Formats: sequence, structure tokens, C-alpha cells
Amino acid sequence: MSGSLNKVMLIGHLGDDVKMHYFEGGGAIGRFPLATNETYTKKATGEKVTNTDWHNIVVRNKAAEVCEKYLSKGDRIYVEGKIKNRKWQAEDGTDRYSTEINVDEFTFLTTKKSAEGATPNEQPPTQPPSKEDDLPF
Repeated sequence: MSGSLNKVMLIGHLGDDVKMHYFEGGGAIGRFPLATNETYTKKATGEKVTNTDWHNIVVRNKAAEVCEKYLSKGDRIYVEGKIKNRKWQAEDGTDRYSTEINVDEFTFLTTKKSAEGATPNEQPPTQPPSKEDDLPF
């Protein structure tokens, strides 16, 4: 196989509300932590063990605004995207790194806002409007 593939599919719960950042050119970026859990039983003891992994999720433009409007901490979501590694300098001058999931598609699985009695016209969409271009930064 001569090509490569960078694709991530996750189902998890938001660890916090969506944090938005707006740019002068009209673009926006939303970020939130996503928890995924793996549960298994130890054969020797019968003890149930749950391991949680945290993922840094990044959503752009209109899709970010949709996520901010409908999602809150604890909601369950399916996301599809790419792994991206980022490097920046902290205030003290040290290099910092993070791994993020840049979302291409998503589906809301549960939202607290819809469970609180939203009317049918206020129900969240299941997909972002259309694939957004990357922000120029």
C-alpha cells in the first residue's frame, strides 16, 4: 500500500462545555475534551476495571457553533476526524506539544439540552452543515 490513512472515530462524553474562539475574518474554532472508556473484568479477581482516555477535540466554523449551541458537559457524541500534533511555546519559552482530533463529521448521541424539553424545531442536527475549510493560521 503506497498511501496512508489518518482517520479517527470516537464515541465518548464531553468532559467540559465547548470553548469557542472567534477570529477577525469571521472564522471560529471550538474545543472540548472527550472521554472514552474501556471496561473489562480481571479474570483472577473478577474485579471490574474501567480505564478512561481523554482526547482534545477541535471543531471549526459553523460546525463549532452548532456544537456550542447544543452540547454541554456530559453529553455523548460520535466524532470522526484526523489526528493532528501541535507545537507551541509556553510563556516561559519552553516548547509544548498537544495531540488533537480535528473533526470532519459528528453525530450527537445524547444532549442535555434536548432532554430538557426542547421543541422538535430546536432539536440538534446530526451532522455539520458542510465540510469547512481550514483556518489560515
